[in-house]
Amino acid sequence: MNKYLVIIGALLLSNTLIAEHSVAVKPYDNTEWGLLNPLRGDASPKAVDLWGSRTQNTATGMLVKFEKGFSSPPHIHNISYRGIVIKGLMHNDDPTAEVSWLPSGSFWTQPAGESHITAANDKENLIYLEIDRGPYLVMPEDQSFDNGESAINVHPKNMVWLEHDDITWINQEGVGIAFLWGSISDSYGSLIRIPAGFSGTIKSKNPIKSVVIQGAVQYKKKSGRIFNLQPGSFFSSEKNATHSIDSTQESLIYVHTRGHYTVNNSKRHSSTP
Repeated sequence: MNKYLVIIGALLLSNTLIAEHSVAVKPYDNTEWGLLNPLRGDASPKAVDLWGSRTQNTATGMLVKFEKGFSSPPHIHNISYRGIVIKGLMHNDDPTAEVSWLPSGSFWTQPAGESHITAANDKENLIYLEIDRGPYLVMPEDQSFDNGESAINVHPKNMVWLEHDDITWINQEGVGIAFLWGSISDSYGSLIRIPAGFSGTIKSKNPIKSVVIQGAVQYKKKSGRIFNLQPGSFFSSEKNATHSIDSTQESLIYVHTRGHYTVNNSKRHSSTP
């Protein structure tokens, strides 16, 4: 009997470790930077992959940081990308467009083949950049082409937020979701607005990749380990998982997944006596 109990206990422990290992947490302060475009040397923005690999033919999410005053020459990319401003002020548009600075929480898309410039204008400038396939290459403007897509720039003031009265995924006032791209039946990206004092969970049955955009959250693993996640930090899971987070200040989290996920506040209290 004891032998069987030992075997069963080992299996249960194994399953627990597998579930724990399927969750990845990367605090921003542990970031190791490389060059986004090695051909430009020190003039290149710094970059680090959070998931995937920007040099391979695979989907990838990365952080890119720019020095104040950075301005690229007109150029194109071989693939389309999506960008979210985490810190600073960014401009991304046609080479002849009037400069329009995008602050933290802004979202833009850059179609493959379209000539553009990218500029930064604050002491710290940090973005999250995402591609559906790679590698991510910078190419000369004279190789531009039209891939049929249109670029968009969305300022935070123009975000459309859905709250608990609009969507069944959330159960707490102050929590909001803004859909950025894609469709629920396939892959898509959204922003979650977490209010100060939130203590709860983000649950998904599907793979989920999340980046802290604003504020700060505490991430609690099942093992009891706590991570303090500043903007630029990352957490993910490859299958059915519950992510436990606390926030003492209003925070924005970018979520890339498919299907529905839920946001639940464990401290929720009814306002009805």
